[in-house]
Amino acid sequence: MQGWTRTVFPANTVAGPTLFGLLGEAVESAWKAIAMKLGFASLVTTAVGASALLGTTAQCPDFTTYSQSPQGNPSSGPLALPYMRPDPACRTFNSTAVEKVISDMKSRLKDPDLARLFENTFPNTLDTTVKYFNATENLAFIITGDITAQWLRDTANQFAHYHTLLSTDKELATLVKAVINNEARYVSQYPYCGAFQPPPESGLAPSFNGYAEGVTVNPRVNNQTVFECKYEIDSLCGFLKLSRSFYQATNDASFMNDNWFAAVDQIFRVIWEQSQSTFDEDYNLVSYYNWTGGNGALSPAVNNAGNGEPKLYTGLVGTHHRPSDDLSTFAFLVPANAMLSVELAHLADVLDAAKQAKNISTLARKYSSTITNAIWDTTLVNNIFAYETNGFGGRYVMDDANVPSLLSLPYLGFLEKTHPAYVATRKLLLSRKNPYFAAGKNFSGIGGPHVDAWNPWPMSQISAIFGTDDDSEIMQSLYLIANNTHGLGLIHESINIYDSTYTRPWFAWANSYFAEMLLDLAQRKPHLIFKDGKPYTPGQ
Repeated sequence: MQGWTRTVFPANTVAGPTLFGLLGEAVESAWKAIAMKLGFASLVTTAVGASALLGTTAQCPDFTTYSQSPQGNPSSGPLALPYMRPDPACRTFNSTAVEKVISDMKSRLKDPDLARLFENTFPNTLDTTVKYFNATENLAFIITGDITAQWLRDTANQFAHYHTLLSTDKELATLVKAVINNEARYVSQYPYCGAFQPPPESGLAPSFNGYAEGVTVNPRVNNQTVFECKYEIDSLCGFLKLSRSFYQATNDASFMNDNWFAAVDQIFRVIWEQSQSTFDEDYNLVSYYNWTGGNGALSPAVNNAGNGEPKLYTGLVGTHHRPSDDLSTFAFLVPANAMLSVELAHLADVLDAAKQAKNISTLARKYSSTITNAIWDTTLVNNIFAYETNGFGGRYVMDDANVPSLLSLPYLGFLEKTHPAYVATRKLLLSRKNPYFAAGKNFSGIGGPHVDAWNPWPMSQISAIFGTDDDSEIMQSLYLIANNTHGLGLIHESINIYDSTYTRPWFAWANSYFAEMLLDLAQRKPHLIFKDGKPYTPGQ
């Protein structure tokens, strides 16, 4: 997750609703009809304001500002959560399938506050982050929050809860395929980088990133294409996840073009390079990539001249940074390797199903097996997974809120939530034995050094829900999240356990992850959230 904006908001931040917020629900159906007739869903640029249609001087509000105060009519539950969707004319992409899911869930959820949270969070990615989409060029540019840059990892996670709709919503499927094609271009050129500028075709100007200025990256990168080049394994995993989930939903293999295969080839190159020991047998330094940091970068300098902590070959793949953008303490980040092993196995399955590139499929299975075995053989002690290891016996036992995390291992598909090693590890992670677990009067959970040790993240409670079948644990985590939106009806980045201040009123990934979790409960635990207790699957 990018972390440039760290504005801390007090718990009682309140301001009057804007004009668009007051109009939001009242004109919903009318605007929806207009949007469909005028083809809003396939706009080839950023969202235009309502003034473009109304002929007024009004403009679409910046959503970062918009999200900092309550907007539309409150829900009828005790939390009275506001309606936080932008005006229909200001949304960046429209999907009738998404609107149908919102309607279905609202009609079935017991709690009107949870219904409002779902209504706000499920469409948030499409409402706010599609900055460019051109079906003809097969390109799309998606942001995560308040920065005009596309993160490989965040984008995959932001679209995860839409996958079941891709077979029925052709335009949404076209958008996702365009995202994949754009990301393939990025990865094939700069596989060690995780955040990118808009494609030239978009007409959007590259953003100046002061945190990247003065940072030495080897191999060198072009900052007109790359927004930031901190290397994180999960960025590559995100690209693989988005690709395979698209195929699984649509059986459309047309994205597997030369550009995409070039990107996959580069991923295998990174896997091989970053699994090597820091020194060869003659103590020659083995370095394929380094990132100095410092010189104004948000992240501290990577030690050992940008090469990171020494590592010894185990079969795992090293990384300099965690999903949080924080420095790795030890190179082998276990949950990221778990995600990589899962996605490589999926890649092989998808290639086999599409009857494509048997050699790549075979290599993917080989690496997946090697990484999986290394996790079980080198990171587990007394049934507890380490968060990071180095191959020399070093183990860091902790967890971070960002996904992939140890707490999210079942969500990632690495193991079952009932596996004894996960049960034991989970118990430790949600206790004082995890240095980044913190508990206060109103909120508790896992955070990380990205903000600080006393600011746990709601995302950790979402991961906790994915990792248990215990009804009471699920409901406790669910309402810890619901009760801590500070009257804004959106999921924050983190919450201070001492004074309930928070960072980020709006964070598209966290919103998407929350909605994905509610849809999981709709299938797995419908009696907990639905009036009729019957399961629900979007698109069916």
